[in-house]
Amino acid sequence: MYGLHASHEQTHPTELLAAVIRAEQAGFDAAMCSDHFSPWSERQGQSAFAWSWLGAALQATSLPFGVVNAPGQRYHPAIIAQAIGTLAAMYPGRFWAALGTGEASNEHITGDGWPRKEQRSARLRESIDVIRALLAGEEVSHDGLVRVDRARVWTRPQQMPVLVGAAVSTETARWCAEWADGLITVNAPVEQLQKMVDAYRDAGGRGKLHLQVHLSWAPEEDAALAIAHDQWRSNVFGPPVCWDLELTKHFDEVSKHVLPEKVAEAVHVSADLGKHAAWLKAYAELGFDEIYLHHVGKEQEEFIDAFGAYVLPELS
Repeated sequence: MYGLHASHEQTHPTELLAAVIRAEQAGFDAAMCSDHFSPWSERQGQSAFAWSWLGAALQATSLPFGVVNAPGQRYHPAIIAQAIGTLAAMYPGRFWAALGTGEASNEHITGDGWPRKEQRSARLRESIDVIRALLAGEEVSHDGLVRVDRARVWTRPQQMPVLVGAAVSTETARWCAEWADGLITVNAPVEQLQKMVDAYRDAGGRGKLHLQVHLSWAPEEDAALAIAHDQWRSNVFGPPVCWDLELTKHFDEVSKHVLPEKVAEAVHVSADLGKHAAWLKAYAELGFDEIYLHHVGKEQEEFIDAFGAYVLPELS
């Protein structure tokens, strides 16, 4: 299954809604979106509220949708359980949520301190237990890294929605196997992704494997590289930098001297649609069941039309 990743950090929600409608018409099988409070760079320039948009997108299309969310600080887990429950009740079998530990760029807005990674993981694990219990119809009280007092979600789906684990390391993938209904990660060298898949499956991980692929395409090679450099050079830094920086101006400052060639190590850049198809095939051969294409440019229409006409048929 090949889907569209809708990047709220880069595109106005009205335009993003038009993009997923167009993607369905072009032959994409699914969609997912980010859930950020702020973009990664001033140049990206947007950050709409994902949950409002998801209701509109699910109504406007027949596609299944997912969202990557970080419960525990910006969002109380009971609120996320209610949000998941509502969308899954309204659109049965079409909505899933991936849960991760988040980034300071989104979570610092609460004014609370940004915990160490092990504390964030422990807080996420508590949040997941709370969300599952609420979606199962239980009344939940909990005192720990998150606190809940006699919460109950009244509107729930008939079937428990899929809760996917978000990971970028083998250690986190192995940890997700304890609780997740599937795994999602981002594009990386094939050898690294194989290790992540093996870590998740060897630890007993169940469900589908999801992959978000960052790519940049334009009819001309120079234009594809320029798009990637303009929009995604603030996103080339691995953990802990990407987790711990707080403001767009921080990301823009540290990425000031990032060269286009460095961005091309994190983003598949090519004007050759055949190359893009080959990259995506290689990921599918690793066992990824759902692959979500994120064209890192702000304009989506030309990319959707080209991939719908030439790439998706080759992959099918």
